[in-house]
Amino acid sequence: MKKIFLILTFSLLASSNLFATEWSNQIEFNKWLSENGYNQYLNEQGSNNLNIKIKNKALSGTNIAYHSNPNRDSLIYYLWKYSYRDRSQHLKEFKPTNSSYDFKFNLIEDKFVKKQMKTKAILSYLYYQNGEVLIDELSPKEQLGEFLNNETKFYSMSMSKSVTSYLVGHAICEGYIDGVDARVNDWPIIKDSLYHDQKLINFLNMNTGDQKYIDEFDDGTSKLGAYEDEDIATTMRFHFNNKNTKKSKERYNYNGFVTQLILNYMKFKIGEDYDKFYSKVFNDKIKIKNSIRYGYTSYKEQFGNGHPNIMATRFDYLRIAKAIMDDYQNDTCVGKYLKEIYKRRIPKGSKSQEEPYYNRTKSYGGQFHMDYPGLKDKIIFGMGGYGGNAILIDMENSRILLVNSLHYNNKQYKYNHKKLLLDPFKKGKQIN
Repeated sequence: MKKIFLILTFSLLASSNLFATEWSNQIEFNKWLSENGYNQYLNEQGSNNLNIKIKNKALSGTNIAYHSNPNRDSLIYYLWKYSYRDRSQHLKEFKPTNSSYDFKFNLIEDKFVKKQMKTKAILSYLYYQNGEVLIDELSPKEQLGEFLNNETKFYSMSMSKSVTSYLVGHAICEGYIDGVDARVNDWPIIKDSLYHDQKLINFLNMNTGDQKYIDEFDDGTSKLGAYEDEDIATTMRFHFNNKNTKKSKERYNYNGFVTQLILNYMKFKIGEDYDKFYSKVFNDKIKIKNSIRYGYTSYKEQFGNGHPNIMATRFDYLRIAKAIMDDYQNDTCVGKYLKEIYKRRIPKGSKSQEEPYYNRTKSYGGQFHMDYPGLKDKIIFGMGGYGGNAILIDMENSRILLVNSLHYNNKQYKYNHKKLLLDPFKKGKQIN
């Protein structure tokens, strides 16, 4: 009886906390509408007149539930949550310190892209080929375009996995980490866990043998619970630091906790130069134009508080992709790292069928999706994120495709991944 009482008490507290959080979010959302001149969505009392429906049991309202079909009003609210809500207490900001890379444009019209963006939740679509941006589309004004511009920052956790890997390449090349085969045995925080003494390449390829404890395809949640809200020390203490946690057979097991480990191990190895290291890559290599928010900051830094999150503008995402492609093509030290993780990629196996179509590839290597269907003769490095976010980089043919998307499911908002993501890499775009 006592146990039941505790469970009910915890459930009520969790529900009340969620209600309080959402109430606070609504106040901030209404304030944002007012300050940015969206008065048509406000009542005289200052509340909004939108029909916002928050239905997400799995993720407690944090994200749009995968199987939901939200109305436009709900999409507006979640766009604010993803792109405009204040995240300064959780994400480190890195500002541009020198001149940015400026893209050349030679725009063509793609009627199919325009048609998809009128009905789907695609926020931005960019296609780059041989040094020029050929397609540059934002969501139409009547969809979500009235809330977007080139300074809007798009949030993603999973696309940050690939950015983290790219930073690891720089950490290796600057001598902070010995290489992809270095054993992670000098980091006290993971001692006595199944992750101790494994090679870095296992973390990069997400085949650390942790599938008994983490399954992010199980109804959209992890068996670890909300590890994304915890530091690594806490997660280890509750889930991994006991004699019963055993490493399973190595196989692909996509999850965010492994990237969290990579991020914090890199921070451990770099030490006090960590922020300078980030800024150097973002400014000297990528040449960002707007500030980028990356990682996670709190007072528990020594306990492994870094989480793979990123907020960047559409063109800064494109700059990241171009920097990755340039390194690969110029065979720099980081380029050699990228070629090594491509060589060491592993098959996804049956797990591939559990991923949404925009991520459904045959292989995974170094935190990138690889071997896209129908593109077997192309070396494509793919970045994918919740809601249909995708960046595909054709390393040898100088093509990059970028989709920033708010929502993706198998009904109303499932965009045509074949025509939008894959077909442009088969022959490229023809310029009239």
